[in-house]
Amino acid sequence: MLTPKKEKILLFILAIIQFTVIMDFMIMMPLGPQLMRIFDIDPHQFGMIVSSYTFAAGIVGFLSAFYIDKFDRKNALFYNYIGFSIGTILCAMAPTYFLLVTARIFTGVFGGVMGAIVMSIVGDVIPEERRGTAMGIIMASFSAASVAGVPAGLYFATLFGWHAPFYILGFLGLIICGVIYFVIPNIRYHLEKAHGEKLSPVRVLKDIFTDKNQVTALTFIALLIVGQFTIIPFISPYLVGNVGFTEQQLTWIYICGGAATILTNPWIGRLSDKYGKIKVFNVILLVSLLPLFTTTHMPRISIFIVLAFSTLFFITIGGRMVPAMTMITSTVKPQHRGGFMSIVSSVMQLTSGLASFVAGYIVTKDPNGEIHNFDVIGYIAIAASITTLYFVRKIKVVDNEAEVHPAEARKRLDKEFVQSEMA
Repeated sequence: MLTPKKEKILLFILAIIQFTVIMDFMIMMPLGPQLMRIFDIDPHQFGMIVSSYTFAAGIVGFLSAFYIDKFDRKNALFYNYIGFSIGTILCAMAPTYFLLVTARIFTGVFGGVMGAIVMSIVGDVIPEERRGTAMGIIMASFSAASVAGVPAGLYFATLFGWHAPFYILGFLGLIICGVIYFVIPNIRYHLEKAHGEKLSPVRVLKDIFTDKNQVTALTFIALLIVGQFTIIPFISPYLVGNVGFTEQQLTWIYICGGAATILTNPWIGRLSDKYGKIKVFNVILLVSLLPLFTTTHMPRISIFIVLAFSTLFFITIGGRMVPAMTMITSTVKPQHRGGFMSIVSSVMQLTSGLASFVAGYIVTKDPNGEIHNFDVIGYIAIAASITTLYFVRKIKVVDNEAEVHPAEARKRLDKEFVQSEMA
């Protein structure tokens, strides 16, 4: 079994990787007003910048389900992260709207698979009874991206132009590639568990979509994503155009929300392990309905009131994903987990892209810069969120500590970690 220290090292590296991937995606949101002004584009075209990444990630995530379980998890992580880093640098170099969309597609091809690989590693290495806590740590990378990454990105974008955050992220990613190569151990237990089993693409899809439990999990996560990504891409334009924020003041939204969730996400993970994932999810989901409503109906009010509700938005939206993803990683056996999580990632990316795309048509901007119909997509997000309460009760855990984490495999992983440290 991995020692607590080595487990923390692995989780820390995975969280850093998630930080950069999430940062790459999140930085687009507060840059929305700047990009729309510089490229002279409307909300629909901005939605295309966001959705181009997610559509590419969703398609590749779907295709990767057919082969991802055939590779060592470390190798899959390493090579996809190289592609992601190069794609981010290409985004920084894009001089036109068309080339930026093209670069986002390239980045999405590699970045979209990263989440599935990270979640698969967590599912393979961390026992189910501690998986909520581990997932809380991984999900805290969202918080770190909010409290540190996005404000820093906006700061450099203000000083040196919108290209700067992508240059910084891309070259940082290349450095992290070295950390992956030299520090993370080989993770091959899922290959040993498969005993040389080779499944055709048709069989992979059949196994997933004829399994009622897995179909329920996919429906559940799709609705959960709709319940947030109809709103998230247009929060910054709405705050600037309707509530009266300046582009510089947007950083406080991410600083306050991120700082709060750095504390709450790991705490929610521990609560999920202690009281049950479904119970904790239900409570947070119901609380999240309040900030979903207020965020899409804000008038011109005090910045402090806005920060209070936006912080609650961050806490509940990020918090409900912790027990949700913990349950989803446990709905499939380890030898098929990578493929299933790739499908999950694909569904998440395609759903978020579709939600952003459709919302881009519903939301309009008048000549004065005000955003209209934001309340409409707020109601859509609330309805989708409430519907998840039905599906979450039907999700069943199919793995357990004895089956997924036998002592011999855990000792071997621990030995490989020691060898990587010595190297």
